[in-house]
Parts: sequence; C-alpha cells; structure tokens
Amino acid sequence: MIVLQCVNVSKAFGAESILENIKLEVQSSDRVALVGRNGAGKSTLLKMIVNELSLDSGQIIIPKHVEVGYLAQHTGLQSEKSIWDEMLTVFDSLLKMEKTLRKLEEQMTQASALHSTDYEKLLNEYDQLQTDFKDHGGYQYEADIRSVLAGLHFQQFDYSTRIHTLSGGQKTRLALAKLLLSKPDLLVLDEPTNHLDMETLTWLEHYLSGYPGAILIVSHDRYFLDKLATKVVELSRTKTTSYRGNYSHYLDEKAKRYEQDLKLYEKQQVEIDKLETFIAKNLVRASTTKRAQSRRKQLEKMEKLDRPDSGEKSATFSFTIGRQTGHDVLQVRNLAAGYDSLPVFSGLNLSLTRGESVGLIGENGAGKSTLLKTLTKQLNSHEGVIHYGSNVTIGYYDQEQAKLTSNKTVLHEVWDEFPATLEKDIRGLLGQFLFSGDDVLKTVSSLSGGEKARVALSKLMMQQANVLILDEPTNHLDLDAKEILETALIDYPGTILFVSHDRYFIDRIASRIIELESGHATTYLGDYTYYIEKKQETAERALLATEKESSQPNLATSQSDKVSFQQEKEAKRVERQKERRILAIEEELDQLENKNKHLEEQLIIPEIYTDHEKAQEIQAQINANNQLIDERMEEWEDLQM
Repeated sequence: MIVLQCVNVSKAFGAESILENIKLEVQSSDRVALVGRNGAGKSTLLKMIVNELSLDSGQIIIPKHVEVGYLAQHTGLQSEKSIWDEMLTVFDSLLKMEKTLRKLEEQMTQASALHSTDYEKLLNEYDQLQTDFKDHGGYQYEADIRSVLAGLHFQQFDYSTRIHTLSGGQKTRLALAKLLLSKPDLLVLDEPTNHLDMETLTWLEHYLSGYPGAILIVSHDRYFLDKLATKVVELSRTKTTSYRGNYSHYLDEKAKRYEQDLKLYEKQQVEIDKLETFIAKNLVRASTTKRAQSRRKQLEKMEKLDRPDSGEKSATFSFTIGRQTGHDVLQVRNLAAGYDSLPVFSGLNLSLTRGESVGLIGENGAGKSTLLKTLTKQLNSHEGVIHYGSNVTIGYYDQEQAKLTSNKTVLHEVWDEFPATLEKDIRGLLGQFLFSGDDVLKTVSSLSGGEKARVALSKLMMQQANVLILDEPTNHLDLDAKEILETALIDYPGTILFVSHDRYFIDRIASRIIELESGHATTYLGDYTYYIEKKQETAERALLATEKESSQPNLATSQSDKVSFQQEKEAKRVERQKERRILAIEEELDQLENKNKHLEEQLIIPEIYTDHEKAQEIQAQINANNQLIDERMEEWEDLQM
C-alpha cells in the first residue's frame, strides 16, 4: 500500500529553484533514505511532506487514514512536564479507557443494588472495553515507555525530572522517544542520529528495523543507512533518482548506471559522426544524394542522448607534512584531567607511534573531547605526564569550529593565519574546498555548518602538521565530503588520533581503537568491525561464565567448553583475516587495472607511440601489472573456496 506520493513537486525561494518536478513514492513497508549534498533541498522536501512548507506546484498525496510522525533536524521537546508524564501523553486514549474500566469495576462491586439486566449490560460493556484496552496495548504501554527511554539512554534518569531542565541533546532524544512511542504509519526523520552515541545508534537501528510502519529518513550516517535502508532516493540538481537497496548498493548502482549511460552516449556520438561524415561527402554527388538524404532523415529522427552527468563538483584536497616525526609520537602516563577540580578520567595511559590512525570512542561524557583538549594544551591536566616525541607538530580540528573568527571573510580567515602565502595560492586552496569567485568574500558568520567545516579543514591542510588530532571531523559534512575526507586521511603520511561517532568513517580510517569507559582506556588492535566482534566475544564469554557458575558443570564439561570456545574464536579470527585479504586484493586489482587503463591511454598519444623506447617501457609496465593481476586473481580464487 502506498502511504506517500510526491508527484511533480516543485519549490523555489525567490528566483532560486530548489526542487523541480520531484517524484517520490513510499510503500507501507519501505525504509527510504533521502540522500544528497548539503543545501540540495532534503529538509525542504520533508517539511513540505509534513505540511510545514507550501509547495509551488505538484501534489503530495497521503491517504486520509495514514498518520505521519515528523522529527525535525534541529528540534527538542519543549514541555514543563516530567519525562514520564510527557511520555504518557502519547497514550491519552488508553489512559481514558483505563479510567473508564476502574469506574465500571466500582459499579460492578455494587452488584446488589443493580437489576440483573443492568448488571449483565454493565458486564458486557466491561468485557468489550477490557478487550479493546488489551488489543491497543493497554497492559504494556508502561513497559514500552521504559524500553524506549532505556534505549535512548534515559535509564539512569529520575523520570520525575522536568524536561525544561534538560540539555538540548537530551530534549532531542526525548522528542524522538515520544515519536517512536506514538508509532505513526509513516515516520519522517530528519537527521535522527544527531546527539546519539554508538550504543544508542545500534539500539535505534534494531528498533527501526522491526518498526511496523514506513520510514522516510535523512541521515549522513552511512553505517546507519546501510543497516536500515531498503531504498535510496538521491536528490541532486533539483531532481530525484531512485535506487533499490541500501546505501552501499546505491553507490555501486549509481557508478554502474553512469558507466552504462556514458557508453551509450559515446556509441551514439560515434554513430552521429559517421552519419554526418557520410552526408557531408555524398550529399552533393548525384549518384549518392538519395542515400545521403536518407541518412540525414535518419539523423534528424534520432533521439539525441545528453552526456551523462558525472555528479556535482566535489572538493579535492590532501594532507601533507612538513617533516616526519620519530617513531614514538606520544606517551601519556597516569593522566587525570577534567574541568575545575572534578576529573573526567584518571590513571589514563596512552601511546601513539608514527603512522598510526587511532580512533577514540566511548559514550557521550566519557571524556573523549576532554582528552583531546588536554593533549593539545587547551586544558591543564590534574596529574600525570604527557610526553611528545621528536619533531612533533600537531594540527587540531575542533568539532564546533569554535576558533573561526565570525567577522572575517573566508579569504582572510585563512590568509591571516598564513600571511606569507600569496593571495592567488590561498584562493587556489579555497577553490579545492569549493570556495570559488565571490564565495571567498563571504563572512564566516554567514556560512553553513558544512561550509565552516571546509574552512577549518583548509586551515588544517595549510599547517602541514605531522600529527592530526581530530574531534568529530565528519560533523556537518555531507556524504560526498565525508568520503573525500576519508580518502585524504587514508593517504596522509603522518599520525592520526581522532574522535568520531561515524562508524563507517571509523571502520575506514582506524588501525586501532581505544575505548574510554568509566575513566579507563581499553585498546583494540583493529578497525571498528573488529572492535564490535571483540565486544561480542567478551559478552558471550561473560554469559558463558555466568551460565557455568549457575549450573556448576563438572571439570570435563568445563574443559570441553573452553576448547570449543577457543576453536570457535580461532575460526572467527582466521575468517576475518581471509575477508580482509580478499578486500585488500580487490582494492589492489582495481588500482592495477586503473594503472593499466592510464598506461594504455598514454600509448595512443602520438608523441609516445612514435617514441619506440618510451612505448616499450610503458608496455613493459603493462605486462608487469598484468602478471601481478593474474597472481592476485589466482590468490583471490583460492581464498573464495
């Protein structure tokens, strides 16, 4: 059943067209991800769907019986009520039914004063109301409230706490909790993953995966979209394009469609060129003029294909270093730090070596940002030692871009920090971050969060620091910008310590994970996927130990379980190694094939193919690459068996 249809929807603000002839359809069981660049119009479209904005033309069709629930991007629950009382408002109809049931029970206790027919009528009314109450969740709504509040990390709160006393992030999570409890037929969510830590994100993924209604969601969390989405709708250049599958499938399918469309376009261009050449040569000849006229008609009737759009312009940048550090980059021993006299963590030990990329994770409030500010000397430590290695220069990225001076232009914000650099070079640098022409004369205060993030990254790039300390670097960046930042950091020759809630980003960047929990650090020698696996293993072992203690198994059984667990653990480790090697081979094959493609393109350049020695050298490189491709393919096939 269709719960939402957008038919040729258009919207403009003044002379600027934001959306043109948008088409969107959501079925009752769909989980639709709406993706696109910052400023593409995603939030605008959602606001029109929930009737918060008018549309200029087209239709938005929602059946009358379909209830729509909406969570805006920057919203928070505004209420003078307590947490519990506000959640109860979702179940007003059940509360009224419950009050009626209590009244009927009181009347039934006075059965002696009632005529038998009146009592029977009262009993029938009570039975019917009790059935309705049960069918609508009357005996589980309190459990539902506690479950959702616990999932969104309110289990430690006193539910009598007044909502107006909470922080902005907590109010946002409560707004989400209330919306989830109301269970509308269509959930419209604009960046619901903001202000959520990893544990809460995982809970939300599971909850939404089993949600009985349809979901239309905007999110920059690619891991979240991969887990949840069954359909992706891309909004680009005022138009929408639909793809079946999750976010990763969308990226693959988009690339395939582009390659296919480009081949069709190039094939048609060759055909057009042949027809035009034939017409030009044969139209004036009496013997061939009829055939030329026929070809001209064929050309006129041909439906011309437009060259496929390779996408919107992307930022292009990389991070370099001025000089390399020694092997030991950073040593932290027994560190305690916090605000005023209250330590957020204590007894913390940490080390970094050259070339590492270390992800720092933990719940909100665990002290991740506090640690980064202490390491960059923005906060004084309470106790402990921080030792920096030789030649260490630190580049720090602040998640709030708090150091950007709001009354400067973009040009001078960067140039004033690097005054020895020529203006044309600063403008060239900003062009790499999509600030071109008059864009560089905008004041920083007028920029969006994503634009400020790009300015901060441009300054970081100019520093050529050999150690990058990054606090939530993907905040405010759209999906395209995140992928470009990831590529730049993967190719970075220095050392990285970063905090992020973006699990996809962590998985690509981190070579080691440090989890901050209860003021202590635990190290995991792998990426985010490895960290999750180890956490699950630890939980399984704890559960197994508990079960063993409760059942008091004999020694032989205990030894058998231990061997079985070790065998399973080793099998999982080997499987993970195999999967990583397969991925590494596939990436290497792509690189080798791209190199060969580039080399083959060089061979058709006249200056090269007429130079026998140069052509022979390039062909030798191609042959060597082909031999390596054959070897890697053989290894890949063995691993797949």
